[in-house]
Amino acid sequence: MKLQQLRYVLEVHRHGNHISKTAEALHTSQPGISKHIQQIEYELGFDIFARRRNRIVGLTEPGREVITIAKRVVGGIEDLKRLGEEISSRENGSLTIATTHTQARYVLPKIIERFIHRHPTVKLHLRQGNPTQICEMVESGETDLAIGTETTRTFPSLMRLDCFELERIIIVKAGHPLLKIRQPTLQNVAAYPIITHDPAFSGRWKVMDAFKKVGIDPNIVFGAVDADVSKTYVDLGLGIAVMTAVSFDKKKDIGLRAIKASHLFESSMLSISMRSNSFLRNHTYDFLRFFEPKFTKEYVQLALDQAGK
Repeated sequence: MKLQQLRYVLEVHRHGNHISKTAEALHTSQPGISKHIQQIEYELGFDIFARRRNRIVGLTEPGREVITIAKRVVGGIEDLKRLGEEISSRENGSLTIATTHTQARYVLPKIIERFIHRHPTVKLHLRQGNPTQICEMVESGETDLAIGTETTRTFPSLMRLDCFELERIIIVKAGHPLLKIRQPTLQNVAAYPIITHDPAFSGRWKVMDAFKKVGIDPNIVFGAVDADVSKTYVDLGLGIAVMTAVSFDKKKDIGLRAIKASHLFESSMLSISMRSNSFLRNHTYDFLRFFEPKFTKEYVQLALDQAGK
């Protein structure tokens, strides 16, 4: 059994069980990938993928276990590589962070600026996605950390450090009638078309849950992929937007106004996720501490030790 075979299995699963898409993404041939998968299935003595007319349609029951184990194995290999880099050079190396648009745009810039000043020779990479996608990137070993809010599924192989809560606000155009109401109710808010996040983001669930609890069916006119898109459509007069307070900058968002909405909508928890068996380099510990001062090396290492039990 070869590591490359496990990588191919994971990549096929990641690409929706499409060998053609996997081959294109990896710049290799479809027959080559198929051959490696058949070899590992022969060696294991069972099928990893369920097939219909020689076409992969999903995972078998034992195949799901293979995916779980393969992720740990491949992730462990990546950590070994990082350990080698750490020993050979304490200052060089890389840090790859997966995050959502909101964090990349509004939370991370000052932290990244500080990190680069401290570690100018470290190669820093950012990848973007929704909260579930960024955790999948960490789980597969593509990235070191994921910074985002709640996910649509659990990730048992990841350790999560809760940072702080992101309270919600309502964004409206200057002069909007809601600005005249001292503390708007859900009924007041539902009187207008609402722009909120795509369903893959916790902000959408929490907004919809608040309305559902009081029996209101709001008029959601648009599910935006990020805060900047939401504000653009508010500025066009297409509705009001519910988003996190960190997404609003009164100096830059000219023509828009923010209304506190923490009394209406539950906050989201911003967290940093990493593999529970991660080996963290010194510059990664520095990044975590810059992000949240309580995340000292001792604090994080203790959390990793507990998660690994």
